[in-house]
Amino acid sequence: MSTNPWVVFGVASAAVFLVSVDATIAVAAFPALRSSFADSTPATLSWVLNGYTILYAALLVPAGRLVDLHGAKRLFLFGVALFTLASGACGMAPGTNSLIAARIVQAVGGAVLTPASLALILGAFPADKRSAVVGLWSAAGALGAAVGPGAGAILIELATWRAAFLVNLPFGALILLYAARRLPNLQGADAGEGLDIPGIALIATGVAALAYGVVQIEEAGFASATVWGSALAGAGLLISYAFWARGRGGAAIDMTLFADRTYALVTVASFVFGIAFSMMFLSSFLFLLGIWGYSQGLTGLAVTPGPLVVIAVAIASGRLVALVGHRAVLVAGGGLYAAAQFWLAVHMTETAAYVTLWFPMQIVGGTAVGLLLVGLSGAAVAGLPPARFGVGGAVNNAVRQLGGVFGTALAVVLVGQTGAGIEAFQSAFVCLGLIGLATAILCLPLPGKSGRVLRVLAE
Repeated sequence: MSTNPWVVFGVASAAVFLVSVDATIAVAAFPALRSSFADSTPATLSWVLNGYTILYAALLVPAGRLVDLHGAKRLFLFGVALFTLASGACGMAPGTNSLIAARIVQAVGGAVLTPASLALILGAFPADKRSAVVGLWSAAGALGAAVGPGAGAILIELATWRAAFLVNLPFGALILLYAARRLPNLQGADAGEGLDIPGIALIATGVAALAYGVVQIEEAGFASATVWGSALAGAGLLISYAFWARGRGGAAIDMTLFADRTYALVTVASFVFGIAFSMMFLSSFLFLLGIWGYSQGLTGLAVTPGPLVVIAVAIASGRLVALVGHRAVLVAGGGLYAAAQFWLAVHMTETAAYVTLWFPMQIVGGTAVGLLLVGLSGAAVAGLPPARFGVGGAVNNAVRQLGGVFGTALAVVLVGQTGAGIEAFQSAFVCLGLIGLATAILCLPLPGKSGRVLRVLAE
């Protein structure tokens, strides 16, 4: 008996929504973790966020190859089961180290189920409907990322930070049960390249070493051997990966993609914007809690308008790109983002001014993020042949996720310490504005208006 394709879509999208929520819900948990594990430094606690993001990003592309080899349903069930069990381990973790370890296992599950869910959806729908359905699938992930911090803050206010992870258990179990019964079996390939284990290890350890160097700046000092030794080691590992991947079939990240100038520029811009995106969430939470004295739940509500605007703008941005092109949308998005952060930096005080300051900048910043997310995703594949849209988009997404690691690290260094004052937050938001400006500048050399990708996707 054939399965209704919308049933497949619902199950697959629910899992991606859950993973996306979990990627950002931990941001809301960071202040509570800082209180719960007072013996751990903010730099150590940052790995609750960064350990997940690094491995998720490093595995996202090669996990897609694993799905191709072994079948989408099998890998989807494995990913959901692993993610759900690891969520339980996170919620019951007795200490920082065990929580970080559980988050790393969570990342493996999330990285496996994400491409498997997309493969299931592509296999369930006819070719003429796939573009629209993939857009809806992406929107489900964006919605999860948007509601994660706010929902997490409210949940933590009502219970504890452990609830932010334990809430995944009933939802994961339901998805697993329904998926086992209703999803179709899609066979994997009989042969092909396996996972690039050395490549994954080089990427993950290289990014981890760089991030470790950043988070140690506050404690060890900018000129310390720890900071520079970690940074140089990380850079060396990533350069080693570039040599390892050259001409190698099945590499974790296909380096030949960067031969396209537009793709290379957009991917660098995506990395830079990834820094701003992650840093913005954590800095905002710590500011509202620490400077304005908001409760955890009120903070969750206070940051919700921005992500909601992101979703609305992202939905409308496709038509705007078709009218004016990627470059105009991206330069405008970067400029708007920079303006919102600079305005906050200049006008923020220790006296709460939500209606006159924070809320308007949530609208402006949310608009900017919506323009950038859609514009960067589309521009990344604009110069690639249609057969490479999938891998090009996946690599671009992975690089943006890796940028988020450094955003978290920067936020921890600038405002992550208990008792950080208004001056520290002003510096953080100035930094966010500069990063937004850098994103806009990187997008200036991009080609002008082009509807080629949109026409191809619509065919």
